[in-house]
Amino acid sequence: MFDRLVSFVREQYATNEFIPLHAPVFRGRERELLVDTIDSTFVSSVGAYVDRFEKDTAAFTGSPRAVAVMNGTAALHIALVLAGVERDDLVVTQSLTFVATCNAIAYCGAEPLFIDVDRHTLGLSPGALDAWLEEHALIDDDGVCRTRDGGRRIRACLPMHTFGHPVDLDALVAVCDRWHLVLVEDAAESLGSYYKGRHTGNFGRIGVLSFNGNKIMTTGGGGMVLADETIGKRAKHLTTTAKIPHPYEFFHDEVGYNYRMPNLNAALGCAQLEQLPAFLASKRALAERYIAFFAGTDLQPIVEPEHCRSNYWLNGVVCEGPAQREALLKATNDAGVMTRPIWALMNRLPLYAKSPRGPLDNAEWLEARVVNLPSSVTPEAA
Repeated sequence: MFDRLVSFVREQYATNEFIPLHAPVFRGRERELLVDTIDSTFVSSVGAYVDRFEKDTAAFTGSPRAVAVMNGTAALHIALVLAGVERDDLVVTQSLTFVATCNAIAYCGAEPLFIDVDRHTLGLSPGALDAWLEEHALIDDDGVCRTRDGGRRIRACLPMHTFGHPVDLDALVAVCDRWHLVLVEDAAESLGSYYKGRHTGNFGRIGVLSFNGNKIMTTGGGGMVLADETIGKRAKHLTTTAKIPHPYEFFHDEVGYNYRMPNLNAALGCAQLEQLPAFLASKRALAERYIAFFAGTDLQPIVEPEHCRSNYWLNGVVCEGPAQREALLKATNDAGVMTRPIWALMNRLPLYAKSPRGPLDNAEWLEARVVNLPSSVTPEAA
């Protein structure tokens, strides 16, 4: 079976060379726009391509405002600051995630509260969250959600759309509203993913995108904050060192962050965004071929949830158990086809081992079984 899988993947990429998990693709005007940026001399945090990239991303996602920053982690951090997360707060999130989600919480002096995921979305479970809150939380006289034991404020909820598959947003929004939690969407992996026809990152108060080199499109390093006009304006202010605009004076009215995206990176993003529809079509076609390949086998492909259109950033399969998972990983990597397990759960890391959590049965089940497969844009998208 694994030999057949290796041959299948090599057919998709038409090569006998090493196949990475997800590589960037530069087939458009990247070189042209980068040279134009260099010629302009505006290569740092001010330039026309930053403005254009923000406007084009807002238009693509349907967000009222988009603010470009240096990476996805910076976007997560500033989003939590904008959500009012403060020292000693708790922020609900999933343990089945990349470490940046939790690190951004820690940057605020807050702590993650780990809630289980749903198997069909791989993302934060609204049912598990509601059950935990019913048992362990209350709304105080000021309308603030707090733990029954100790009275710690639970300020926000930070789900991640794992591998581009949207969480159950209608149910999660309802739980957050009922418990007065600010919803911040970690949409780092879900550019081009939709829940009931609406782009991810637009359901909470703030959404976050990533343009790292391994994402569906890249700026080399970069992120984006999605928000309404009011929050977006404040995001822009805070990420530009909180400097008051002036022709020549330097005056900063609060502690800000130098999180600005350089014009060079934004130029690359503009060229990549022009190709995003083709990238999305290629990845959907690849996902459909993987699904057909695994039909009738004991490996179950991960598919988009009902009412969703996923970008299929990473294709994955669910193995029967840990032994099959290890065998698949070894056979493919030994053959020069990169596959990877899902992340170790965040509560297993020493830095978050003592963070509060509910039962994590689904997260643990998936951790022991999920393998990601090569998912780069395939040659036919050229």
